[in-house]
Amino acid sequence: MTPFRTLKQEGQARRGRLTLAHGVVETPVFMPVGTYGAVKTATPEELVAAGSQIILGNTYHLYLRPGLEVLEKFGGLHRWMHWDLPLLTDSGGFQVFSLSQSRKITDEGAEFRSHLNGDKIFLTPELSAKIQQAIGSDIAMVLDECVALPNKTSVIEAAVKRSREWAERFLAVPRREGQNIFGINQGGTSLPLREQSLSATLELPLDGIAIGGLSVGETHREMVEVLEFLSPRLPIELPHYVMGIGTPLDLLEAVRNGIDMFDCVLPTRNARNGGFFTNEGLLNIRNSDFRLDAAPIQEGCDCPCCRHYSRAYLRHLFQIKEILGCRLATLHNLHYYHRFVAGMRNALEAGTFSHYYEEMRPRLAQAYPERENSNEVVSD
Repeated sequence: MTPFRTLKQEGQARRGRLTLAHGVVETPVFMPVGTYGAVKTATPEELVAAGSQIILGNTYHLYLRPGLEVLEKFGGLHRWMHWDLPLLTDSGGFQVFSLSQSRKITDEGAEFRSHLNGDKIFLTPELSAKIQQAIGSDIAMVLDECVALPNKTSVIEAAVKRSREWAERFLAVPRREGQNIFGINQGGTSLPLREQSLSATLELPLDGIAIGGLSVGETHREMVEVLEFLSPRLPIELPHYVMGIGTPLDLLEAVRNGIDMFDCVLPTRNARNGGFFTNEGLLNIRNSDFRLDAAPIQEGCDCPCCRHYSRAYLRHLFQIKEILGCRLATLHNLHYYHRFVAGMRNALEAGTFSHYYEEMRPRLAQAYPERENSNEVVSD
């Protein structure tokens, strides 16, 4: 039985509820990235206070460190990292993609060198399933092949075929009780290949469907075109997840097109480099204009950073490379993202999402200009 239920719908946009082994997730939802079993600089308690309902861990990195022995010893990642809420794990496919200089992909699996010590690793769908079972995630992603964009049609076709075959092998591994498995749609910016991949993937017994292969070189407009094409074709009874996006503008367009879940490193990565998300755009606190600025990062924001600290003080922290600056920026950015997504949930509940979209889109397009390309990496 699918763990997802639609509560309200307006056009393709929808307000839903995802029931998992470690709790209920209200959707649409943004998932902070905790690649190595930690969202950088934030404690689990701080994540919950900021509004996090579910976080993401990474199969490839957790396999290397701490390794299966440690994860199994502690009964999985939840207990080990003191995270009691739901957890989703990426399959490792995107990390194989990002290690393009040292990988070899065959129908059997992906062979590559560890970025830590050069050891040879052979990641198969079966091994990915085993690792994610040891992690104990509420949602496991099938192993897929992701390709950079733009690319040759033949390369994308091969990735679509291989991803479907790997998904079938992944699902042949006996499931861990309580673990949901999501399939992944590939196809680049080719709409026929996206449709082919979706039809083939939905033949499998899945608990959710993810859209992969975006934020890997395409423009914002191309990403939206893929979402607009897929949106009416996605099964309404399954949760919909877009992997690795993005800016507030990306999230707004995703929700308009029926997406329930998304993750990205942008709020945490930018935080560590002095970038604060605001309604007016990304604020670089290192700018000398803020040296005497007594205002908070965002007027009206009730995060711990904005309640207690001035822009001038925050700039000082980054100038002296004090880790507190990174922590406060992370808390603000996560709070900003969660509050933004909660605003979309509220609009859907009130039946006013269309008005919300028309009001917010031009503001966000000005604050976060549409990218000409995107090469975000999910690791944080």
